[in-house]
Amino acid sequence: MINNKKIIWLASYPKSGNTWFRIFLANLFSGSDKPIDINELRETSIASNRQMFDEVAGIASSDLTKQEIENLRPLVYEKLAENSNQPIFLKIHDAFINTSENKPLVSENASLKAVYIIRNPLDIAVSFAHHLGVTYEKSVRILCNNNYAFCKKNNKLHNQLEQKLFSWSGHVKSWTHQTVLPVIVLRYEDMLADTYFYFLKALEFLELKFDNEIINKAIENSAFSELQKQEKEFGFREKAPETELFFRKGQYGNWRKELPRPLVNRIISRHFEIMELFDYIDKQGKPK
Repeated sequence: MINNKKIIWLASYPKSGNTWFRIFLANLFSGSDKPIDINELRETSIASNRQMFDEVAGIASSDLTKQEIENLRPLVYEKLAENSNQPIFLKIHDAFINTSENKPLVSENASLKAVYIIRNPLDIAVSFAHHLGVTYEKSVRILCNNNYAFCKKNNKLHNQLEQKLFSWSGHVKSWTHQTVLPVIVLRYEDMLADTYFYFLKALEFLELKFDNEIINKAIENSAFSELQKQEKEFGFREKAPETELFFRKGQYGNWRKELPRPLVNRIISRHFEIMELFDYIDKQGKPK
């Protein structure tokens, strides 16, 4: 039987460092000394892209219900894998869910492995607010909403399909507790602190071998200053209309300056278990 398990999922809750890692991979695969164009990330497509779905499915998603689209998505990924002779990297923000037909949205038959990037929800609250153009209060409500989804409204045709995110904790649990495919979990904060070590760790998990010189060059070409420079000069195609800058700061710990204490307490109270599990708070709930 032909092995069609070719898709490597680059998964995360929004604003967790996923795009940075995608750009690193694109620089790694480019073989060029120069930074890749951030608007040409063909090597790491977006799993919820409507155009890709329509082309592979051979049917206009605008003619389908959301449930029909959801049930077709695993088949679309299987077709993508079947038609490829090499690994496929797909960025995904969807939580790890089963469709109404009780099949994993990320088809088990097409999926090889997953890289899951996690970030402190206190920093996500700040970054997500700027990304969506909303208040910190609303951003925190989103992180605590078990039913939150991207592209959920029916008043316009989004260029991406609906993506069920759940709450921040629900999203993390869905990917880190699933047993369908192997997953490596990387903390965004660790990736910032020792980029080479953790990017190399991910490459080893994915069984991708590159010379140290090439890895370091790809890291250099993916530096946040380079991404900001390109976005300011040429824009970033994946930026939402309401977002001023996609690559805004790329730091950690900014919540300490920007997030009001009542909102900090609300996030910790709501996500205590997962925040403690991934070492963002101590056993008393004090942020680290």
